[in-house]
Amino acid sequence: MRKLNGSNSATEPGADSPAGPRTGSRAPFRTRLFAMLLLFALVPTVTVTLTWAGVATRTLSRFSARSAWERIAKSGDESYRIVTTAPLTAEQRAALDAHQAELRESVQLARRFDFVTGRSIRLVILGAVVAIVLVAVGASRVAGHLSRQLSRPLDELVGWTGIIRSGRPIPRQADRRGAPEFEVLRTGMRTMASELEAGRRRALEAERAEAFRESARRFAHELKNPLTPIRFAVDRLRRGAPDELRDTVEVLAEEASRLEVMAKSFAQFGRLPDGPAADVDVAEMVTRVAETTVPDWITLTLDCAPDLPLVRGYYEPLVRAVANVLLNAVDATPPGGTIEVAVTAGPAVGRAGDTVSPPIETRQVVITVRDTGCGIAPEALSRIFDPYVTTKPGGTGLGLAIAQQTVQAHAGTIEVTSEPGRGTTMMMQLPVTA
Repeated sequence: MRKLNGSNSATEPGADSPAGPRTGSRAPFRTRLFAMLLLFALVPTVTVTLTWAGVATRTLSRFSARSAWERIAKSGDESYRIVTTAPLTAEQRAALDAHQAELRESVQLARRFDFVTGRSIRLVILGAVVAIVLVAVGASRVAGHLSRQLSRPLDELVGWTGIIRSGRPIPRQADRRGAPEFEVLRTGMRTMASELEAGRRRALEAERAEAFRESARRFAHELKNPLTPIRFAVDRLRRGAPDELRDTVEVLAEEASRLEVMAKSFAQFGRLPDGPAADVDVAEMVTRVAETTVPDWITLTLDCAPDLPLVRGYYEPLVRAVANVLLNAVDATPPGGTIEVAVTAGPAVGRAGDTVSPPIETRQVVITVRDTGCGIAPEALSRIFDPYVTTKPGGTGLGLAIAQQTVQAHAGTIEVTSEPGRGTTMMMQLPVTA
C-alpha cells in the first residue's frame, strides 16, 4: 500500500504539500514520525536527567568538609603541642587527650565522607547515562510501534484516495491495523466511495436519459409535421374514394393513427412534468385509472389504505405512469388472471439537502401492482425501464420508461420483482413532499 501511496504522490501535483509534489530528498512519513516521537521523549528526558545530575553533583560537593577539618586538625595539633608544655593537672591532661582524640576521629570521618562523596558523584553521572540509554531504548521501541500503527493506516487511507479518484472499488481487507479511529475513517471513506460511485452512476443515467429525451423530442417533432396533412388527405380520400379503394384508405387511416400514438408517446417521454404542482389524492387517482384500464376478463383487486396523505406532484403525468404500469400488467396477464393494486403509506429514509446532511424520516405513498402473468426473464429484468426496449409487437418501449421518468421527477423510486411463470410486482414509492 505504501508503494501505491508513493506513486500517487509522485503523479499528483501538490499531493504532499501546497508548494508541489513531494521531493525525493524528503524522508518518508514513517521515518519523520519516528524521529519526532523519539525526540519528543528524549529531549525532555536528557534535559531533566542532566539537570538532576548537575544539581546532585553540586550539592554533594558542598557537603564535603575535608579541607576545613584538615585546617582544624592542624591548628588543634599546634595548640595541643603548646598546651602539653605547660604544667597540667591529671584531669586537664585527660580532657585535653580526649579532645585530641575526638578531633582526630572527626578528621577521619571527614576524609571518609569526602571519599564517599567523590564516588557518589561518579555514580550519579553513571546513573544519569544509564537512565538516558534506557529511556532512549524504550522510547525507540514505543516510537517505532506508534509510527507503524499510525503510518500504515495513513498510507492505506492515502492509497485509497487514488483508488477512489480512479473510480476503482476499495479492496476488502480483514486486517484492521491501527487505532479504532482509523476503522471509523475506513468506514467513512468506503461510504464516501459508494456515494461517489452512486453519484457517478446517477450523473451518467441523467446524461443518458437527457440524450434519450432529446432524441424523443426531435423524433416526435419530425413525426408530427407530416401527420397533419396525412390525416387531412385520408379524410378527403374517405369521402371520395371508390369502393375498391376503401380498404386501402382504412389501412392508411389506421397506420396514421398508430403514428399519432407513437408521436404522442415520444412527446410524453421527451418532456419532464412542468407547471405548478398540486396535492394529489393517490388513492382516488389509482382507483379511477385501474377501473378504466383493466378489462373485465381480468379480476381486479383494489386495496387502498384509509386516511392516506396527499402527494405533492403533477396529476396527469402520474396518471400516465400508473396507466402504463397497469397496461403492461394487463398485456402479461392471461384471461381469468388477477391483478392486485394496493395503495399504502409508510416511512421512508431520505436526506435533507445535500448528501452530507443527516438522514431524516419522511412519509411516502406506495403503489403496488401485482399480476399473475407470465413474468419477466431474469436477463431482461434489468432492461425493462430502458427506452425503446419492448417485447410487444408494435410497441414503442416507452411505457415503463415514461413511468420511471415520472416517478423519479417526483423524487420517488420504482422497483420491480418477477418470477417467470408466476407474475410480476411493480412498486412505485412517492414521497409525500417531493
